[in-house]
Order: sequence, then C-alpha cells, then structure tokens
Amino acid sequence: MKNLLRPLFTLFIAMTVLTGLIFPAAVTAVSQAVFPNQANGSLIEKNGKTVGSTLLGQQFDAPYYFWGRLSATTPNPYNAQSSGGSNLGPTNPALADEVKGRISALHDADPANTAPIPVDLVTSSASGLDPEISPAAAAYQAARVAKARGLSREQIDGLIAQSTSGRQLGIFGERRVNVLKLNLALDDLKPVN
Repeated sequence: MKNLLRPLFTLFIAMTVLTGLIFPAAVTAVSQAVFPNQANGSLIEKNGKTVGSTLLGQQFDAPYYFWGRLSATTPNPYNAQSSGGSNLGPTNPALADEVKGRISALHDADPANTAPIPVDLVTSSASGLDPEISPAAAAYQAARVAKARGLSREQIDGLIAQSTSGRQLGIFGERRVNVLKLNLALDDLKPVN
C-alpha cells in the first residue's frame, strides 16, 4: 500500500506546485511585462483617482453626458458580478418594452432629434457591460450633449472623432467610441458646474 501511495502523493504535490504556483506566477509575470495595462484592468485615472476601466461600461444618464449601451445586469446596472445578457429573444414582449422605454427616454431627452436611433442605444450587449458605442450612436447624441454643455456641435463632433477607435488590426470588429473616455474628454473641455 505504501508503494502505491508514495507516487500518488508525490504526483499530487508536484502538480499542485506546477499548476497552482509556477504556472500562475509565469502567466502573471509575462502579462505584467507584455500587457501591463490590460493585466491590471485597463484602469483610467483622473487627478490620481481611478474613475473606471476602458473594459467596463458605466451608467451615465445626465443629459450633458453621452449614454452607453443598456446594461442587462441585475439588480444594478453595469454590475460586473452579474455579467450576462438578458437572454430576451426578438419575439419576447419584455425586450420590446425595454426598447420602447429606451426610445422614449431618448426622445424625452432630445425631442428635436428626429434622426433614426442606432440600435446599440436601445439594446443591451451580451455581457451587459459594454463600454463602447458606435460612432453613429455618439453622433445621434451630439446635439443633446452640445446644448446641455453649452458647446458647439463642431466641438462635440471633434471629440467624437478623436475618441473613435478603428477596427482591430484594421480588419476585425467595427469602429467604436469608448463612452467613459469620451465623457472624460468632455469634462476636460468644459466641466459641468
């Protein structure tokens, strides 16, 4: 029996050290050396204070900020602990009600805007935490934000253009605007009183 237990115990200890200590330490060291910003959560700091992450959406609902995609996390929006989509299908009445509510909120915030509403402003992302919107979604909100901030539409359009990221490696994904970065750029240009 001793002859059977000794190799099992030795293998158990060796695999625990290898997979529980050495491998995680190596992955952490490589990620810190090669991708330190991403490995540390892609945090954004302003005046020495962490204000968010480029990877996680935040709730903005004031008229002088750009609004991101809806969050499907419950009970609180943009809760990373309950990340996940709503799983509401296109024929589900709850999804239709959610979309109607968001359309109503967008119209109430800017009644003069008669442009078509981009789909990413009325639907939630698969994770419920999407930090980005399309340039079209940012452009849709530009007049409201310009009016609320007392800025020209050209200034807002310039910030949107500066905040727009291209496709990854030039071919993957779509052009996108990080809502937190755009709102921080707005605050830098003209702080809210």
